Amino acid sequence: MSDPRITSSIFTRGAVDLSALRTPAPTPAPAQSGPPAGAPGGAVASAVTVVDVTEATFQAEVLERSLSTPVVVDFWAEWCEPCKQLSPVLERLAVEGGGAWVLARVDVDANPRLAQMFRVQGIPMVYAVVGGQPVDAFSGVVPEAQLRQWIQAVLKAGGVTVAEPGDPRLDEADDALMSGDLDAAERAYRKILAETPSDAAAEAGLAQVGLARRVAGADPQAALTAAAANADDVDAQLLAADIEVLSGMAEQAYQRLVGLVRRTAGDDREKVRQHLVGLFTIAGPDDPAVAAARRALASALF
Repeated sequence: MSDPRITSSIFTRGAVDLSALRTPAPTPAPAQSGPPAGAPGGAVASAVTVVDVTEATFQAEVLERSLSTPVVVDFWAEWCEPCKQLSPVLERLAVEGGGAWVLARVDVDANPRLAQMFRVQGIPMVYAVVGGQPVDAFSGVVPEAQLRQWIQAVLKAGGVTVAEPGDPRLDEADDALMSGDLDAAERAYRKILAETPSDAAAEAGLAQVGLARRVAGADPQAALTAAAANADDVDAQLLAADIEVLSGMAEQAYQRLVGLVRRTAGDDREKVRQHLVGLFTIAGPDDPAVAAARRALASALF
């Protein structure tokens, strides 16, 4: 499963012993429509997304429910400041999930025995329970993007097929790019990459920002004409390739630059290679044209 997590070996060693909780439990109270008095956060949740759990209701609300729906257990306390950062995000994501998983909130002060059974040494502490058993966990506050990935892994472990949720951070960055606010778009993409390194969509977006800046103010036809008249003018060829990519002729742009790699050496060759790799980033690694161009580039280099 995805990070963040603690090693799953604590489960296989039997460190989390829930057997004492597998006893007939009274009928649980209905799930809260919002956080209880003193609970962190303020997300409004439906009866199938967020529930407050006690030792008396744990079997029904967590163990039995997890046989059909993954349950994420959030151990928190009123005095815990980090909990006030994490819990509202968990609540919002649970509501957003629409019942694909359930958030079970456990106040450690009111339920010390549950915290002891789960070996909770610090809060916030979050466990995923699937099929009646803990399957993964993490402690502390994590970025929302990382939390979304972790929840997706929990859902997969529970056999839940769900559409990958959109990333509002990317939507914001893409909107800035489409509106021409390149500075805002760059800041947004870089922020995503700081939180989620190697995010392919953010890397592609950042490469598009660079492309947009390079072609700003250029006359497309004049640039292509200049490149045709100066086959060994590196800057003219790079600009022509950028324009071709923007015009939907990426394969032609790749071929142009692979040919230029063959005809250049030293710093010029490296400059062209890096530019071409940047254009590959825009399309993404799964693009067949990129795969073919990468093979051609390797042949040109070696």
